[in-house]
Amino acid sequence: MNIIENIRQALVDIWGLLLTLRQTISVWDIVDILIIAFVIYRILTIMRKTNASSVIKGIVFLLFIALVSNQLNMNVITYVLNQIMQMGVLVLIVLFQPEIRKLFEQVGSSRFNLIFRKRARLENAEAILNCVISAAQIMAKTKTGAIIVFEREVGLNDFAVTGTRIDANISSELIQSIFYQNSPLHDGALLIRDGRVLAAGCMMPMSNNINLGRDLGMRHRAGVGISERSDALAVIVSEETGSISVAVDGMLKRHLTDDVFKLLLRNEFLPGEKRKSSRRVRVKDA
Repeated sequence: MNIIENIRQALVDIWGLLLTLRQTISVWDIVDILIIAFVIYRILTIMRKTNASSVIKGIVFLLFIALVSNQLNMNVITYVLNQIMQMGVLVLIVLFQPEIRKLFEQVGSSRFNLIFRKRARLENAEAILNCVISAAQIMAKTKTGAIIVFEREVGLNDFAVTGTRIDANISSELIQSIFYQNSPLHDGALLIRDGRVLAAGCMMPMSNNINLGRDLGMRHRAGVGISERSDALAVIVSEETGSISVAVDGMLKRHLTDDVFKLLLRNEFLPGEKRKSSRRVRVKDA
């Protein structure tokens, strides 16, 4: 009986605390907290996928040194660190410029247009993926280098204008002809928007990730780079080995088998199917 009474009293105390909070906290306070929590979560998510975490560790270390030097009256070190901290905001903007840019690009993506365009995009997703999968597999067998980039929520107009605008229906034959060795557009990336080939021969940003293998060529680094700068997905076919890779969220999935390659694309673009966690797929990350 004592246990039951203690539980009842605890529930009464919790209920009283909730009533007190209800009187002191307004709905807008909750909204305010949720917005800040979401912004912090997005920033941490973006930084987790980049080298920014190492920079944060360095900043924390400097703050620790500043605290110790101040306690030990080490005037020279304290003075230098104080001067650095006074320029802290400017230094952070310079250090985290890529992450800040990516955050604003994601915030500025047109969510309202996506609501009206989503149905038209998904209706042809199956046929689009089949074309890309077929073309990638054929080019892999002939060791034809290629990089195919799927634009998603974050617009890629800045990169599309670096290539040749095509604006054509997608097909396996069109993709293969673009990346044919003697084609003038085979060196750049092919950009797909809303199920159509938007442009080809596009220049993509190179990744500065020091953890990428030295054996990776320009196409792989460009695929990882565009997936770091946006939410785009890049399919890369190696000219040297004929292997197929997929870059998404700054991660490179390498040496994919045909089945795993199909599964990754369908998990990303066909939400109607049973989505399996990519962690359960045995692939090699760079």
